[in-house]
Amino acid sequence: MNMNLFDIIYDGQDQYLQLAEEMVAKVVAEKGKETPVKFPGTAYALPCIYAITGKKITNVGELEDALDLAKEYIHPAKFLQAALDAGTASAMLVEIIEAVKYVYDPTPYKGRDADDLNTADVRTLGHLTDAEVRSFGVALVTQDIPGVAVIIGEAPDAETLAGIVKDYQNKGLLTFMVGKVIDQAIEQKIKMGIDLRVIPLGYAIESVIHVVSVALRASLIFGATKPGDFLAQRTYTKDRVQAFVNVFGPWDNKIIAAGAAAIELGFPATTETFINEVPTLLLHQPDYSKVVATSLEARNIKIKITEIDCPVAVSSAFEGERVRKDTMFAEFGGNKTAAWELVTTGDAATIEDHKITIVGPDIDDPMFAGKDVVRLPLGVKIEVAGKAMQKDFETVLERRIHYFMNYIEGAMHVGQRNIAWIRLTKEAYEKGFRLKHIGEVLYAKMRSDFDKVVDKCQITIYTNAEDVDRIVEEEVKPIYAARDERMGALTDESVDEFYTCLLCQSFAPSHVCIVTPERLGLCGAVSWLDAKATKELDPLGPNQPVVKGKALDERLGIWESVNETVAAASQGAVEKVTLYSILEDPMTSCGCFECICGIMPEANGVVIVNREHMDTSPVGMTFGELASMTGGGVQTPGFMGHGRFLIGSKKFMSAEGGLPRIVWMPKALKDDVAERLNKAVFEMTGIKDFADMVCDETIANDSEGVLEYLEKVKHPALAMDEIM
Repeated sequence: MNMNLFDIIYDGQDQYLQLAEEMVAKVVAEKGKETPVKFPGTAYALPCIYAITGKKITNVGELEDALDLAKEYIHPAKFLQAALDAGTASAMLVEIIEAVKYVYDPTPYKGRDADDLNTADVRTLGHLTDAEVRSFGVALVTQDIPGVAVIIGEAPDAETLAGIVKDYQNKGLLTFMVGKVIDQAIEQKIKMGIDLRVIPLGYAIESVIHVVSVALRASLIFGATKPGDFLAQRTYTKDRVQAFVNVFGPWDNKIIAAGAAAIELGFPATTETFINEVPTLLLHQPDYSKVVATSLEARNIKIKITEIDCPVAVSSAFEGERVRKDTMFAEFGGNKTAAWELVTTGDAATIEDHKITIVGPDIDDPMFAGKDVVRLPLGVKIEVAGKAMQKDFETVLERRIHYFMNYIEGAMHVGQRNIAWIRLTKEAYEKGFRLKHIGEVLYAKMRSDFDKVVDKCQITIYTNAEDVDRIVEEEVKPIYAARDERMGALTDESVDEFYTCLLCQSFAPSHVCIVTPERLGLCGAVSWLDAKATKELDPLGPNQPVVKGKALDERLGIWESVNETVAAASQGAVEKVTLYSILEDPMTSCGCFECICGIMPEANGVVIVNREHMDTSPVGMTFGELASMTGGGVQTPGFMGHGRFLIGSKKFMSAEGGLPRIVWMPKALKDDVAERLNKAVFEMTGIKDFADMVCDETIANDSEGVLEYLEKVKHPALAMDEIM
């Protein structure tokens, strides 16, 4: 690193300092020091400054304090750490600049919907909410998102940029864009948005702070690092957030200063225009055809490639794609036609591997000529065989159909079993996508993802209405019914072992999930059968059996074997855990939980808030604020992260009285879980339609209003023993 590069970084930092000081002086004069300053939907104020210094910045006056905090990292000198500190100062100054924008306009970046991002006026997202950061959690820990690419600047042409972005997308990476690359992506009609994992932040280099914020909040949310412990933050982001930066086109001094901030967090930067290299940290790669490989190698990201005979891309990056009516070519199910899916175990002697059969018309049949939308019934039957295959694994494989179909670019899959709903786009059809390619994708993914238990796989797709209707009645529904009976018999008492789930330890080192038949993983993605199947697929993997033995306390759900396992797996950070209590040693949480429950003492019950709900709950905190004290592998008595499925389990905080303690939920969540919740509470207490007794934000959102409603409906929690 020579003098020239030092001077570049310090000059870029000086430019940020001058702009930040001017903007703070202006906003203080025009808005006053007491004016609130915040980014929307985050419990961390301001996220980067809070993570680095431990100081919260909540109003305009405190922005002056933030300037002083940033200046503490400014000490120009001709050595590497001083330059990296200048990068840190730059990050703090840029966050101040961006925060001032949000004081003047609560939505300075206008794009929030994937469909809007390809219009002329709405293109950028800016700040991502805590909920959006958490939505990446499961995919990051399972490595469905194997890395994070940050693309800055302008490529030589739109086609080159599109090739790189699509390469990252096809590999499943999360890609952020800053600068004119956004326009180039729009020109090439690249689908963008949070759900598609291609996220345009903004045109000015300052918008890159919003991806730095994502990385540092990941440290706070998932890693439970302490605000102000910047060494812990840097260690976490370097080791656990697999991010890197690509700078296309000519750079200026501000870009390099921002790059120094990225390097300090452990994110290597690759530049097209030459600048003195810093081995492993700052790399020069002028060959665009090698940018992707160079970046992945610098971060040691390994990509598993599965060859699939399909005319469109197949990647987890397309999992959130939505197919709307105006882009739809074909539709199956969704109350328009019948649609079902089934995975069943067959005889290896009769199953022909990679046999894909279409019984009935395909979507290009001449009978559909001139129709706006092709609508067909659909039955998908997958027959598998393998020496290690078990009947209990069928449901695990069957649930993966949802993910595998959504990996197809131009496809949308909703539901499961005989309530499936699939849409295909006109673009996919024009590229040559046909029903056989659904079979090709499902075959390839079943054989690659479940290779330990699936030796053979054949797929039959039915589109004749008489076949679809006959087979579902004669074969499919009886299998569903038998499985339901088997699952209904699975209780915590009926099995001899539970399972650990350590997937999230890649982000929350002290967190350990204990998965039981009546308590799935808090992310909502791992059931007891999933864990059992994963153990068979990967004997040394994240799901390991815990032989129950005798319970030390059946009411609280304490087993000596569970405590020993949790203590060992958390490296002693957690010594004991209860499975049925939220007040005594509740199970830890990572940060990717679907919901949080917390006590509302005045109502003698608990509220439950789901990740998607943005407003303040009756306990005075938003989901993000509740999550900030609950996640990261810590135990917080009275609060607990959990999956949606637990709302309806008779083991839900049963030590404190269970489901009848639920007094408030957001309406969308309540409607989603009402059927299971009503059934369980009726079996427990004889109360009918319990969900109607649970308050929601459409009824009341404040303590007094909630209590008034609970008294009106005679909610059972009011008559129970004191919760605390």
